[in-house]
This record gives sequence, C-alpha cells and structure tokens, in this order.
Amino acid sequence: MTPTSHPNEREDLTAALRWAARLGLSEGVCNHFSLEVAPDRYLINPQGLHWEEVCASDMLLINGQGSVIEGRHAIEPSAFFIHSWIHRLNPHAKAILHTHMPYATALTLIEGGRLTMSHQNALRFWGRIGYDDTYGGIALDENEGARIGRAMEGKEVMFSASHGVTVTGATMAWAFDDLYYLERACMHQGLAMQAAGGRPLREIAEEDCRAVATQIAGERAQSDLFFAAIKRRLDHEQPGWRSKS
Repeated sequence: MTPTSHPNEREDLTAALRWAARLGLSEGVCNHFSLEVAPDRYLINPQGLHWEEVCASDMLLINGQGSVIEGRHAIEPSAFFIHSWIHRLNPHAKAILHTHMPYATALTLIEGGRLTMSHQNALRFWGRIGYDDTYGGIALDENEGARIGRAMEGKEVMFSASHGVTVTGATMAWAFDDLYYLERACMHQGLAMQAAGGRPLREIAEEDCRAVATQIAGERAQSDLFFAAIKRRLDHEQPGWRSKS
C-alpha cells in the first residue's frame, strides 16, 4: 500500500536527504534524518537506500518503540536508538539530522575539538552546541541511545567524539539550514587552521558572539527561503523526488 499520511512532511524529509547527498554530506547508505509528525510518531529514512534515490513514499512512519507503522522498508537499528532517545529527551527537537559530514566530523577526531567562534557562520551556534567527548561505539542498544540523548539535552547541535554530528531544529527547514552552515563553519575553521601555521585563530568578543547569534536567530525566514529554493532545484533537476508511488 502506498503511504499517504503526512505528505508535506514526507517531502520535507526527502528534500533534505537528497540535497544533503548533493552537497556531499551523506556516507554510503548510512546516517539518518527524522521528523516528528505527532506525539510518538516519527518519519525516518529507511535502511539500504542512498539519499539520492529516496522518494517521499520511501519514508518510514515509526513509533518510539521502533515499530514500523507505515512503510515497505526496514529501519536501520542505530537510527532508531539514536533518534528515539533524542526525540524523547529533547522536546524541541522536531527534526533530527545525524551525519558523518566531512569537515564537522573531522573536528570530532581532534582531542578537545571545538568549533571556534572565529567566523560569522560559527556565531549562529553560540551557546547551542553540546560536546559528547566519550566514544561509545555504534549505537545498537537502548543504553547507548539513552546516553546520546542525555548528552544532547538542552542543546540543538552535538559533536560526538570520533563519530559525527547531530543537528536538531523546530522544523526541517531550520534544521537543514543549520546543518549546512555547521559544515561550512567547520570547513572554514579547518582551512584556517591549515593556513595559520600554528598561529591562533581570531577571537571574537563574547558580547559580539551573543549579538550576532541573536541576529541570525531572528532571521529564520532565510532558512525557509533556502529550503524552498532547494525544493525548486529538485523539481527542476530531479523530477520524481516527490513521488508517492
């Protein structure tokens, strides 16, 4: 049976996955995005499909116990354990994007690696980032899922040591915009560190960091416009991505 529930949310999730792949933020058929659509109901991408090939009808509707309510594919186990606990312990996290995207993940390989507040793209994340400095292996059980969920409480972005990053948001558009700019911020930092030759990166005063973060938080229309533009590009370049069949 063709899934018909939550069509707009299915398209949002599909668009985010496809564009993330277009930007080189995916890794094989691993990593996962989810979107809460009702209490204890989540859409999530299925196991085994590349992000470039998924359509709206491929998205799974699951509950907090990992049961597939609607969908013809299987769910990847670590996807369930990571996302179910973050959703459960972080009510603000309606959209959850977990990736091993290159520049952000590279930062998790550095002992005490932190995103420095040296560039405007980084300032949007002022006070919003958590760091899990314990590597707990692949999240294949409730204990590791709960540990990850607790580590993210009160934060919207998390760097997981020797693993990857997780970005959350009130909507898929907002979360995806942050995912994009997080990778850009990490890219700029990595390039600057290479060019610096051991010299310290520029430091921006705390009051300026706070002020710019507030400015960017008040411009969420930019996030919505960016996501709308992504959908237009997909309609032009990848017709069929909205398919329900």
